[in-house]
Amino acid sequence: MRKLSYIASAVALMSLAFATTGAHAQVSQTSTATKKIALSNNYAGNAWRQTMIKDWQTVTNEAVAQKRVAAAPTFTTAENQVTEQAQQIQNLILQGYSAIVVDAASPTALNGVIKQACVAGIVVVSYDGIVTEPCAYRVSFDFHAWGANQVDYLAKRLNGKGTLLEVRGLAGVSVDEAIHQGIVDELKKYPGMKIVASVNGNWTQTVAQKAVAGVLPTLPKIDGVTTQGDDGFGTAQAFKAAGRPTPIIVLGNRYDELNWWKNQAGAGYETTSVSNPPGAVTAAFWVAQQALAGKKMPKDIQVPLVSVTRETLDAELAKLKPGGVSDKLYTVDEAVAVVDKK
Repeated sequence: MRKLSYIASAVALMSLAFATTGAHAQVSQTSTATKKIALSNNYAGNAWRQTMIKDWQTVTNEAVAQKRVAAAPTFTTAENQVTEQAQQIQNLILQGYSAIVVDAASPTALNGVIKQACVAGIVVVSYDGIVTEPCAYRVSFDFHAWGANQVDYLAKRLNGKGTLLEVRGLAGVSVDEAIHQGIVDELKKYPGMKIVASVNGNWTQTVAQKAVAGVLPTLPKIDGVTTQGDDGFGTAQAFKAAGRPTPIIVLGNRYDELNWWKNQAGAGYETTSVSNPPGAVTAAFWVAQQALAGKKMPKDIQVPLVSVTRETLDAELAKLKPGGVSDKLYTVDEAVAVVDKK
């Protein structure tokens, strides 16, 4: 609980830092007006990804209008297909893009084509689903801590003893692997807690509900559920349909999850919610733009997570519309403040 409270405090402090130090961020003013930056996205089948694409378009449309860049279109593959995304990136290389932001289907399978892009002089920024190719920038979140903090929260609530269900994301994607590893590593501290089943919810409520419903008949009483975002409400519905008590489900900042939580809170239900803001893709855009402008930056850049507590639930929910997710869009100054650790 303390770690998750720390995340919430850190997010608030980061927001304050943006307001007070953005002017001091070392933004390169070299013109990139003739440069084209593409977004190669491996998946768009949930609310988070749909919001991510809208956020990209919101910020990049303004950047084009202001002549910061010449164009910044989006390209999405069908259902996390590595081969299709590799071909897509090859096409972007041939089409003369100056930079490519990649939400990758695999941390390693795209390394060959990413290397081709770098050799061709193209800036590559992997975001969210990052790649291991050294020439690419990596704009991501501390997914390992996300997983570990869920375990700590559940251990606090369950006094270190309980059976857990793990709802994972898309198989093979670096995000899923990192959150899972955080959970596995942190559970070593709590011998009284055990994961009795793991299913892939694909970061989608309907898929998560079906996957959880399919495994529930074989499981003992579940005390807690770890998740990865856009799966908490579907998980809750599966327990309800099975007539089983609702465990402590860590949520992922989606409107339907937070609205469900608010409705349950009156009956004494308590949990927490944390997720990566889809609008951080706009930070990745500005990293690409600044790289083209000649700014020297580290290859690995971390963007803060967003946490929702019972105390902030009502205010956060009031900002969201159905289908929405807690979010944060970045200006170039804010993105560079993160890069420069201001």
